[in-house]
Amino acid sequence: MQNFDSTNTAKSVSLPNKPGLFVLYFVKKFRWMLLLMIFFETGQATSQILLPYGVKKIMDAVATLPEGLREAQIWPHLQPAILSFVIFSLGILFFSRASGSCIPFVGPKLRTKVRFSLYQYLQQHSHRFFSTNFAGSLSNRISEVSFGVNHCIWSILFDFWPVFITFSVSIFLLTQINYQIALYLSTWIVIYVGTSLWLATRCRKYAKTFAAARSTVSGKIVDAVSNILNTKMFCRQTFEQDHLMEHLNHEIKTAKKTIWFNERMRWFQFIAALLLQIGMMGLAIKMWVNGSITVGSFAMVTSLSLVIINDARGLSRRFLEFFEHVGSMSDGVSIIIRPHEIVDAPNASKLIIKRGEIIFQNVSFSYGPGIDIFKNFNLTIRPGERVGLVGFSGSGKTTFVNLLMRLYDINAGNIFIDGQNISEVTQDSLRNNLGMIPQDPLLFHRTLKENIAYGKLGAHLEEVIEASKKAHAHEFIMKLPEGYDSLVGERGIRLSGGQRQRIAIARTLLKDAPIFILDEATSSLDSLTEKAIQNGLSHSMKTKTVIVIAHRLSTLCNLDRILVFHNGNIIEDGAHHDLLAMNGHYARLWKMQADGFLPTEDNFDTLLKTNFLENSPLF
Repeated sequence: MQNFDSTNTAKSVSLPNKPGLFVLYFVKKFRWMLLLMIFFETGQATSQILLPYGVKKIMDAVATLPEGLREAQIWPHLQPAILSFVIFSLGILFFSRASGSCIPFVGPKLRTKVRFSLYQYLQQHSHRFFSTNFAGSLSNRISEVSFGVNHCIWSILFDFWPVFITFSVSIFLLTQINYQIALYLSTWIVIYVGTSLWLATRCRKYAKTFAAARSTVSGKIVDAVSNILNTKMFCRQTFEQDHLMEHLNHEIKTAKKTIWFNERMRWFQFIAALLLQIGMMGLAIKMWVNGSITVGSFAMVTSLSLVIINDARGLSRRFLEFFEHVGSMSDGVSIIIRPHEIVDAPNASKLIIKRGEIIFQNVSFSYGPGIDIFKNFNLTIRPGERVGLVGFSGSGKTTFVNLLMRLYDINAGNIFIDGQNISEVTQDSLRNNLGMIPQDPLLFHRTLKENIAYGKLGAHLEEVIEASKKAHAHEFIMKLPEGYDSLVGERGIRLSGGQRQRIAIARTLLKDAPIFILDEATSSLDSLTEKAIQNGLSHSMKTKTVIVIAHRLSTLCNLDRILVFHNGNIIEDGAHHDLLAMNGHYARLWKMQADGFLPTEDNFDTLLKTNFLENSPLF
């Protein structure tokens, strides 16, 4: 049997699961450009806070002008002070615009890098993870985390760092005038920043809860919109509105708690600003009256206090925003960046299939405590064998396929394909060698050609058409206005169930993997189309190992072997005619099936107990 391989191997990524380390991870990716921006922001903040110093020099120069100077003599006296003011003003312009010019080179790339890395990491999660999380909620969390990383970095770069420079330079300038004013400002800054930081960290838990509520609502909306047809069919518009409103009301409650806490912070912020303004102004007036400082120094103290108050008020708001985004980011990171349940073994090799033999050896598996499916399960499927799986829902058929594809890891035992343990080969190489046609086909909102060619990236149109003809999809595709370029809608909503199944069959036929798995692959098709497709599949699968799950027993008649599953065990094994001759479990199912389908398990158990149980050696 020919080996199937693909160079399209997924790249894994390792991400920190703590918000701070997560941000630092991406900072390192752009460290040189960010360091350059820090340099420019330092220059801009320094120039900004030195403007009051320039005003001081001008006022002092004016105040010390000798009497009787002519106009021409005044300019040389004022020139150094005015020049310093102009230099500081030009510094603000140059450094601020230099920093701003760096943003287009960092901002979009940074956000893209975060989103792409999260998507990469998300891809490696197990089937169990996706079955327990809303797709819409996960998508929303990726957006919120990427936005949060950008906001945190910009807050530090454009808000916190310039304010730090402003405070530092202000204290230095005031020490040159009067140590009491400098000491007052230093004490105020320490108390204000420390209290603001403490309050903002307390707000983090509210922000995280609020972010979780927003993500839940987003997931609920996506779920409701995805099932809008069910809503209309059952006339449940009001029910869905009430269901959504419950979660919206919870979001409102979490939002109120966050907003009220923010309001308390603002009370602190305005009171603290008032104390700074009154305190510095009072000290400055006192010292000017005593002759301890010049009029220029008085003007500088007044100007600095106003600048500091403005920055301080903004600092409190930015602390709140910062920790709100940290909370949102923390929520997303905690959900997405969890240890992957299924990972490749160190130095895992690529699966090489030459024959297609499948062996389950003493396999035990459970979905959780008390949910055992297999115990010491053993089975061998010979190379090139076509095997059917029969049994009621929950008997283990789908679990058997999921374990073979390694969507879940077994608790004990081994699974071999051509003697290679699937836990010791890469997941990509394993699934590249398995062609799966699911009962509920999943299609992308892309063209029909793109959906079919997904089985073989880069396939020519002729190959796509050939696979479509084998799946009896070509005729209905050509009737569409845009043919193979027709969009199928979200999850293939523009196609009927039978059309979606035929597209899925064409996609898997194009993949041409050595092992085929059909899970009710023709359940949505009429009998004539099903028969025609089965003939095409039989021709395409002559040299392949084939596993077929079916409730319509008539589809299994021509297979080499049929396995009857019951409570995680194979209770019968043989060809169709041999199983009928045994007059056992399968024979009973065959006689009881309605229109070619299995009866319900409850029906079967009742009839089994009354008519068959005592005559069968299998129970």
